[in-house]
Amino acid sequence: MSDVRKVGVVGAGMMGAEIALCFAASGFDVVIHETSLDLAKKGKERLGGILDKSIQKGKATPEEKTRFLESIALTDDFEGFEDADVVVEAVFEDFGTKKEVFSRLDTICKPQCIFATNTSSLPITLLATAVGPDRTGKFLGAHFFSPAFVMKLVEVIPALDTDEDSVAFMMDCCRKINKIPVRVKDVAGFAVNRLLHAMWVEACRLLEEGVATPEDIDNACRYGLGHPIGPFALMDLTSNDLNLRVQQILFDAYGERFRPRPVLKQLVDANHLGRKTGRGWHRYNK
Repeated sequence: MSDVRKVGVVGAGMMGAEIALCFAASGFDVVIHETSLDLAKKGKERLGGILDKSIQKGKATPEEKTRFLESIALTDDFEGFEDADVVVEAVFEDFGTKKEVFSRLDTICKPQCIFATNTSSLPITLLATAVGPDRTGKFLGAHFFSPAFVMKLVEVIPALDTDEDSVAFMMDCCRKINKIPVRVKDVAGFAVNRLLHAMWVEACRLLEEGVATPEDIDNACRYGLGHPIGPFALMDLTSNDLNLRVQQILFDAYGERFRPRPVLKQLVDANHLGRKTGRGWHRYNK
């Protein structure tokens, strides 16, 4: 990482913006791309709120907030990506959308630039087909966890043709931004999501069977299993529409054990997507 000076992040949503902040807070220059500057600015504004909370908790200073935000540039046309040393993609969890992004980046970024996708479920080897043969060795997965500025884990997932040097680079990159990287095989759901969604499917089954309420199931996991947040609260945080898409991918790959439960589908149909809509398994004041 000693030769890395600039990082590009594609996507200024909840994940992309916080991934950008991780790099900015570790001293790197960052440029965020969004489809419009208004969306990019909104993402950066949310980072200001995150840093304000860190200041209140004594984990950051006003001077650091200013410095971190000043090191993040915004673009809607990939300006600044031409000299990025590593790019992390964090756009909508859709193969076509991600493939289009990487195909465009492959024509803009320098040949040495490492490409990392933050996909939570799509095959890395399949996504790597979006770039030319000279880039495939520098293409891999870097799956951050929400909230990315707080959560320490990053799953590093090599594609079939990823160079070992690129894997080592990304592992080191994660450590330089105070993350804990774990190397994971390129399989559907990787490691953590297979564990997590198996629990979420069972939590939904408990609800459907009337065994307990979402509140009581959350409390059971927090106070009985030592989890910092219960399954339904966490589903609301990560967004139920995304959770349903991931479970459908896992179901297609592994069968019945990951079949999305009807209660989750009903919630998504009602647009009760979680915190971002003000209502999910729980209600929130927007």
